[in-house]
Amino acid sequence: MKNYKLSVLEKVGFGSGDMAVNVVISSMMLIITFFYTDVFGIKSEDLAMLFIVVRLIDAVTDPVMGMITDKVNTRWGRYRPYMLFLSVPFGISVFLAFSTPDVDYNAKLVYAYATYILVTVMFTAVTIPYISLISVLTNDPKERLSANGYRLFFAKIAAFLVTIIVPQLAAASGDGMQEGYKYAMGLMGLMGTLLFLFCFFTTKERVAHEVETKTLLQQATLLVKNDQWLILFSVCITGTVGYVIRGSVGAYYAKYYLGGDAGMISSFLATGVTAAILAMIASTWITKRFCKIKLFRYSQVAVLVLSALMYFLVGRDDVALAFVFYFLISFVVDLHAPVFWSAIAEAVDYGQYKNHERVSGLSFGGISFAQKFGMGIAGAIVGWLLTYFNYVPNQEQTADTLTGIALMLTVIPGVFHCIMGLLMFKYKVTDSYYQKMMVNMPEDADDVIAGDATPEPTNAVLK
Repeated sequence: MKNYKLSVLEKVGFGSGDMAVNVVISSMMLIITFFYTDVFGIKSEDLAMLFIVVRLIDAVTDPVMGMITDKVNTRWGRYRPYMLFLSVPFGISVFLAFSTPDVDYNAKLVYAYATYILVTVMFTAVTIPYISLISVLTNDPKERLSANGYRLFFAKIAAFLVTIIVPQLAAASGDGMQEGYKYAMGLMGLMGTLLFLFCFFTTKERVAHEVETKTLLQQATLLVKNDQWLILFSVCITGTVGYVIRGSVGAYYAKYYLGGDAGMISSFLATGVTAAILAMIASTWITKRFCKIKLFRYSQVAVLVLSALMYFLVGRDDVALAFVFYFLISFVVDLHAPVFWSAIAEAVDYGQYKNHERVSGLSFGGISFAQKFGMGIAGAIVGWLLTYFNYVPNQEQTADTLTGIALMLTVIPGVFHCIMGLLMFKYKVTDSYYQKMMVNMPEDADDVIAGDATPEPTNAVLK
């Protein structure tokens, strides 16, 4: 079986897809909570319920989308067509989600529900095919890891642009913050549309898995038997909760705890994203020389230590020290990211090896759901904690509120990352394990690569 090597252009094209995805992810993780409370005007207690309701909808749309990608194949491939046909609706949904109508509070709340649900559904419709794409570009674990390095690098570039451009453009708008956020995020939506189109035209699906017709229950039953996928599912939820809590509170911390303006908010968030970008590069270098699973485990445990140090050592006047700690925490947090996303594809192969049946679409759809479920839990936690700590938008906060904001940026998310690292001690699909597994993969569970000789496996198809 040929291990297909990806060109730099194709890796860049693949990465551009995640850059588009992260226009939404970054805005949801870093600015939408702040936008809803301080710009749009939603009460924090109502915000918590909004995030929960949308995640319940995801419980339906994510597995449905996973099954669609399993069953529908086209002349453009199984996953790429969604980036072509849904790129424009995706961009429009981003623009609408950050628009603020001039209506009363109840009508605004209805609008927030409608547009947030819309952008989430569009996000699902393009993201599940996208995160599944790596499994059909190549079957080489090293190439998958490298491609995911490109992917996550470009994802952080998108986050960097969101954190730099959006707050600054919004603050500079002569029509007010509400109009500023609308047009700034409209620009991000347009960028996402163009990036998805670039991803479509520069990638090619080569590895083809013949998907047997199975009901959702049958696929779910197979997935539950995949113990390594279940670990990644749990890891994704806990890690996302920690990541989103910290990201959501970053703007509050810079504005209220450090006493900054829009420029400081932008700089503080961008510091975290810059560290994450450098972490992508460092992770790729480290995993070429050391065990990627060990890096995953110990980096996330270390996050709690750094977070506790930041909470106890950084006071309200220690602006420079706050930036230093936020950089370090963000850097260590994201060392795991390329490892995690390559591990998903390997866990799918593990399930095929273990059960002699492959569940791909629902596997990736389940991880996407775990990520968004974690985002929903984190959003609700942030809403509840802001209410508990008596946060009131756009005014000087009490000492208890500031302490709560500091905890929400440091110790609270650090605990979730520590749990994430500890869970990975149960994950066993290291590089050496994966190589041995693929050598012993039953022939009826193998993959076929375009350009190979006539394949022996009976359940694979040749493109």
